[in-house]
Amino acid sequence: MNYRHDSPKSTEAGILSAASYRNVPGSNERVRVGFIGIGLIGKRHLLDFLNCQDVEVGAICEVYEPRLREGMAIVAEKSGDEVEGVKDFRRMLDRKDIDAVVVSTPDHWHALMTILACAAGKDVYVEKPLTLFVREGRWMVEAAKHYRRIVQVGTQQRSGEQYQQGIELIRQGHIGEVRNVRIANFRNINPGFTQPVGAEKLSPADWQMWLGPASDQPFDNRRCIYHFRWFWDYSGGQTTNLLSHDIDIVQWAMNAMPRSVAAMGSRYSLKGFGETPDVFEAIFDYPNPGFIVNWSDSEIWAGQQGGMEFCGTRGTLRLSRGGIEVIPDSLIPAENQIPRFTERRIPSSSLPQLRTTAMKKDGYKQARDQFQPHVRNFLDCVKSRQQPISDVESGHKTSVTCHLANIAFKVGRTICWDDAKEEIIGDREASKLLVKNYRAPWDHELEAALPSI
Repeated sequence: MNYRHDSPKSTEAGILSAASYRNVPGSNERVRVGFIGIGLIGKRHLLDFLNCQDVEVGAICEVYEPRLREGMAIVAEKSGDEVEGVKDFRRMLDRKDIDAVVVSTPDHWHALMTILACAAGKDVYVEKPLTLFVREGRWMVEAAKHYRRIVQVGTQQRSGEQYQQGIELIRQGHIGEVRNVRIANFRNINPGFTQPVGAEKLSPADWQMWLGPASDQPFDNRRCIYHFRWFWDYSGGQTTNLLSHDIDIVQWAMNAMPRSVAAMGSRYSLKGFGETPDVFEAIFDYPNPGFIVNWSDSEIWAGQQGGMEFCGTRGTLRLSRGGIEVIPDSLIPAENQIPRFTERRIPSSSLPQLRTTAMKKDGYKQARDQFQPHVRNFLDCVKSRQQPISDVESGHKTSVTCHLANIAFKVGRTICWDDAKEEIIGDREASKLLVKNYRAPWDHELEAALPSI
């Protein structure tokens, strides 16, 4: 591939693209999109983009042959078009007629594909988590800025009406001062995953493309299709997989980054394949305005309620993909809350006074109310050149917080974070985990596409 290292010039209208191969689509023009990865979320994105009248699918890229065929068949069924299918995404990036790409690959590919796409003049919709390690995020921000690219991160909850309403209520002080946020995910998959998802074996060339910048090793179908999430070479477990959605909302609402993180856990019970913990607890300390986030994850019991709760001095705000609820606290004087063991408490004849107003709204659907508006926002920004609702900087910050929890877990101690410098303070062992090396030839691809490396 050939990359442009000259920084595009801005125009009187502001930040307009100097795309290598084409003019920016106008508001009434169709956007030709290439799709990289047709797995669980990749197929969802393909359907959502096909549902937009101003989208034309330009190509499908997938190294797993059954999914490649499936993606091409979906396009043919929904649009009547026969599209090119490739296994090397660089062929897609070389095409001058493709305006944007959707990256729905395993996590270890997100950063490099996004950077190379930006260098090739493509706008990018990239799934979360944005990165595999912290330093990749700043590279992506720099690439998007240098090449004047629109990059939308797949933190789709930002496009959900209930999340936007919840953030507005928090900022208005509806539940008082938020001093704690509790995020949890619980399920029971005991004894663990024991069967690979993909039945067909990847060829040696396809396996090498799947591995990409990750370390080389013999083909193992337990490590790739879907189950890559449980191996450190490719992902960060449920902390990067699931926490990234909710911590993104927290940091958006509170406009804050943590100063210290502590985490513990282990792979206690699962006997199937994988490396990441089956029980994980993390605590994030945010200095301004001063609050704590608790993250609890279990893969071995499902009895507790998961989700996200903002705990304020007037009540609790619960947010989920299904809806929003405010649960007020009763206004009971502190003196009346002293336990009494020998005196009978006289019950009040009146209803308790509440510290805030209750509200509840549900019935939201994830695909209709979050995924599809997120796609629409991206397409509109491709045309307007405005920043999308989940811009690359916010996605980077979200991933940083998740990575810090995993780093604290790996070193076994609390780590302190300097967000301005993007450095771990006073801990060389932990600091080494902020970056990983790409293997050849992908390290050279990165160097060629990103001048600052």
